[in-house]
Amino acid sequence: MKTDVLAVDPAQPEAEKIRRAASVLRGGGLIAFPTETVYGLGADARNAEAVSRIFEAKGRPATNPVIVHVADPSELLNVSEEPTETGKLLAKRFWPGPLTLVLPKRPEIPAIVTANGPTVAVRCPAHPVARAVIREAGVPVAAPSANRSTELSPTRAEHVLAGLDGRIELILDGGACPGGLESTVVDATGPIPRVLRHGLITVPMLEAVIGHVECGSNDSPEVARSPGQMEKHYSPRTKLRLVSGTELVDEIMAATRAGKRVGSVMFHGKAMLPGTGPHVSLPDDPPAAAALLYDTLFRLDRAGLDEILVELPPDAPAWAAIRDRLSRAAY
Repeated sequence: MKTDVLAVDPAQPEAEKIRRAASVLRGGGLIAFPTETVYGLGADARNAEAVSRIFEAKGRPATNPVIVHVADPSELLNVSEEPTETGKLLAKRFWPGPLTLVLPKRPEIPAIVTANGPTVAVRCPAHPVARAVIREAGVPVAAPSANRSTELSPTRAEHVLAGLDGRIELILDGGACPGGLESTVVDATGPIPRVLRHGLITVPMLEAVIGHVECGSNDSPEVARSPGQMEKHYSPRTKLRLVSGTELVDEIMAATRAGKRVGSVMFHGKAMLPGTGPHVSLPDDPPAAAALLYDTLFRLDRAGLDEILVELPPDAPAWAAIRDRLSRAAY
């Protein structure tokens, strides 16, 4: 299969390119498209055979559910049964945007989408390209990140092509994704909302709307309600190791003495570090760092390194999503 790449204006996507992508979706094909978080790999969520191709292309285990995307908040009832009051409040405040809600699913949603569970993860993205193609297709779109399973999520079209070339029909190249990390996932089915995956919408932001939330999955291993629960995930192929900021220089020097070529990522603007590998300083600001994180790791992963050392960011709510992704990448 040849994977076509179409450059599209991220702010005002061209109608003919959106129509072509929507036609692929309606025909049971797979497309990758930018969102405000990362690139998604989309299929018609009502078509079980098309969704099965997502799992095949990614090498994704069937126990890992996928998120269903809608073009407008009003389309939530096409995917979920009557949402809870918590779900309604969060959708009203954060949609369109980088928040996924776990809610009771409608029977029209195939079991493969939800890992045979009774709930569905759904969100309304804010990116103009994503909303345009979903609206034009006229169907809810199942779309996990457009990468091979457990590997780094793509924030640029070239990242998608590196992992899925020849496995999908089309990539809409809308440039870099502005957010850079996957959506926050909140289980809104129970009496107390539960954050299943940290993301760009932080716990303090959620609690300002709905009060106390809990964090962490309480699922059985057999039934996951949300993606992003695997211990190893979001990983470069190069070994990645987390170290404290105070230990980073010593770790680089020790690895260099051992004959290894190491690169590093830090979050506090340290200017000079030893060793022969590339050293990248990301902003000491969580949203700005998140926007650059995966692209930075992609570049280091292609640099022929023996190891990537990453400074563990602060243990604070604003950094929770980055800490989560790095912990899974280093598992």
